[in-house]
Amino acid sequence: MTHSHQAKLRVHDPFSFINNNIHFHELSTPFYKSPPPNPNSSIKFPSHLQPSFESSSHLRKPFAKLLHVLSSKAQRVVIIHDSLMGSVVQDFVHLKNAEAYAFHSVSAFTLFLFMWENLAKPFDIDAKMLKDVPSLDGCFSPEFEKFIKREYHYMKFNSGRIYNTCRVIEGPFLDLLSKEQISNNKKQWALGPFNPVLVQHGTKSCHKHHKCLTWLDKHETNSVIFVSFGTTTSFSDEQIEEIANGLERSEQKFVWVLRDADKGNVFAKDQSRKIELPKGFEERVKDKGIVLRDWAPQLEILAHSSVGGFMSHCGWNSCVESISMGVPIAAWPMHSDQPRNAVLITKILKVGVVVKDWTHRHEVVTRGMVQAAMEKLMVSKEGEQMRNRAMDLSAALKKSVAEGGIKSMELDSFISHITRQT
Repeated sequence: MTHSHQAKLRVHDPFSFINNNIHFHELSTPFYKSPPPNPNSSIKFPSHLQPSFESSSHLRKPFAKLLHVLSSKAQRVVIIHDSLMGSVVQDFVHLKNAEAYAFHSVSAFTLFLFMWENLAKPFDIDAKMLKDVPSLDGCFSPEFEKFIKREYHYMKFNSGRIYNTCRVIEGPFLDLLSKEQISNNKKQWALGPFNPVLVQHGTKSCHKHHKCLTWLDKHETNSVIFVSFGTTTSFSDEQIEEIANGLERSEQKFVWVLRDADKGNVFAKDQSRKIELPKGFEERVKDKGIVLRDWAPQLEILAHSSVGGFMSHCGWNSCVESISMGVPIAAWPMHSDQPRNAVLITKILKVGVVVKDWTHRHEVVTRGMVQAAMEKLMVSKEGEQMRNRAMDLSAALKKSVAEGGIKSMELDSFISHITRQT
């Protein structure tokens, strides 16, 4: 219930649940201890969430009961599940009219490399693709690596895969994923992006009065950089001080979301860490920047005409949202798929600059590095070229979701498949 409540609060369109006839079935898990995030951890993976991941195993029985009820009332039950929830949905195999499809939330580039490496590199690929690819060292905790392996065991029961990407962004990597050695001849569909690609500032929204949007209205086109590192990243006090000083020294306008990683229960009333900024910082930058200390309406910020750059952890959802809005990225990966997403963004799509190279992941990013990335993205000729490429990809994405577009056709194909008569 906690997580469904959180999802409803953070959804882009709060009315979509009603308009699209979406119903939530809230399943309970036993109480588990939820430690706070550790801002000083040497590995930035959110290990404090591991108890939450493990608790998902308790969903299997109630979900199986729900499946039996649904299968008795429907001609076909179609299960679309996160790729790390295979064990929870596994009992669908006992129902004659049920089938499951794994939803992969990461980029096709990152997923292909992960699967290709785990299958002992079953075919050759272009060596150029591997040139800048970092290892997975430091990307996950050992406990989460075990969790991934356990959940991927259940993929063999699925009828196909769904990807959170689009062919206009990752066509070559989707082609590689479709090869028999990787796909095992199962069907696949690229149905992303799942965020709205047409977000007009000032349209009806639960976030339209957010103070940062009002602040952004006062600034010229492409003059502000959005600085946010997602919901799973916590910085040390030393790193926060360096970011603050880098932002100030760059003299660029910014919106900075400064918060710790989400806890296992974001509604828990336990004592939260108080993040301190350098003395007088907010007063000194008040004409150029605004600091937000809670969750912010990211998509609407990126869609705002005054935003011309995004300093990001390179979580795939953030990458897709930024590309959708035509905003280039200053890439600062933290963990998981993010280091390889950063390579896709900066080296392959060429719509971003590197803030921190993964080989230096244990080092503090200095104020000079922050300043240099800001200036390169926002006021250099190279940054303008990246912005133009991002705008081109944004236009291609908008075309893809229109009737007859490639994403629209993929969605039609998936619907035709799951509503087939045989």
